[in-house]
Amino acid sequence: MPRISQRIGSIAESATLAVDAKAKALKAAGRPVIGFGAGEPDFPTPGYIVDAAVDAARQPRYHRYSPAAGLPELRAAIAEKTRRDSGYVVDPSQVLVTNGGKQAVYEAFATLLDPGDEVLVPTPYWTTYPEAIRLAGGVPVDVFAGPDQGYLVSVDQLEAARTERTKILLFVSPSNPTGAVYSPEQVTAIGQWAAANGLWVVTDEIYEHLTYDGVPFTSIATAVPELGDRVVVLNGVAKTYAMTGWRVGWMIGPADVIKAATNLQSHATSNVANVSQIAALAAVSGPLTAVDEMKVAFDRRRKAIVAGLNAIEGVDCPTPHGAFYAYADVRGLLGKDLGGVRPETSAELAALILDKVEVAVVPGEAFGPSGYLRLSYALGDEDLAEGIRRLQEFLGTAR
Repeated sequence: MPRISQRIGSIAESATLAVDAKAKALKAAGRPVIGFGAGEPDFPTPGYIVDAAVDAARQPRYHRYSPAAGLPELRAAIAEKTRRDSGYVVDPSQVLVTNGGKQAVYEAFATLLDPGDEVLVPTPYWTTYPEAIRLAGGVPVDVFAGPDQGYLVSVDQLEAARTERTKILLFVSPSNPTGAVYSPEQVTAIGQWAAANGLWVVTDEIYEHLTYDGVPFTSIATAVPELGDRVVVLNGVAKTYAMTGWRVGWMIGPADVIKAATNLQSHATSNVANVSQIAALAAVSGPLTAVDEMKVAFDRRRKAIVAGLNAIEGVDCPTPHGAFYAYADVRGLLGKDLGGVRPETSAELAALILDKVEVAVVPGEAFGPSGYLRLSYALGDEDLAEGIRRLQEFLGTAR
């Protein structure tokens, strides 16, 4: 009999974490690697959040188990933060605090899907979505939109992909990996289409505060009230507050869905670490001043990385309007001679770049079709400039 179950053996390693781990291992070995892999702000968590956690760590009541769904005061604060930031009104009982955003993603699909149910996945997608869908017994259905569409899927594309087995539309704006942001009109049209077809919408809003050029964030839950109780909102503190390591996310949905997901979590992990929950409470209840300061730096880096990538012949990088990723079309480089090697896929190209110039990027295969590279610009200005210089020097030799 096989040692590993088919269900777990079929899961691919997180490509973004794998690239980040390899880059960090090379750095630890003394190599001057520039890492564009992980979507992790280079800023420290704001001081007032750390202070709240330190204070909580000294209080014995936070040394014990707490409710699996989350501390009541944090659930209430998340409900209020959601109303404040997106206009979506929910009761604290509709909030489940999870161990990071990934657990919220997994539990949403595990709670809603039965074997064979289909999920429409706008592509390029974050690498974890299809794996979480498959773990729940569902079937991810890619709906691809390329750079000619600004990486934004249309209602017509979604309708063409819909079948009698379609149960959920996954909706992500701003997008990881592309940084694309749907306009209010596009959000409304897609939401109305989903509602008219009786679909659930699972919307990941973790980049809600990271938009640029005056482009607004629009929550599909607020824009399309006719979705009613068939919408699940995923979010967390990781990206907005530079808290990737604190591991606090949440899931918002109808009371019966949240109760079922809480039952799952009660057997899987129980409560999120209480000190992290208190840190998250300080984050979501506090001002967005630190967030705005970080966004100024992200915006500066966004402009620099897009200009630098587009200066390379064979690379086409649309300007992202959200998150902190540039998604470059590198199909023009495939098959070209790069230092005596002719990469045929973006995976081969990414491996070659890491080997030759010690720059870590994530290939398009992690997010859907080959032919693209994702670069996070949530790293320091000096590292970004040096990384782009190395890419220009190496890729500029393509023939």
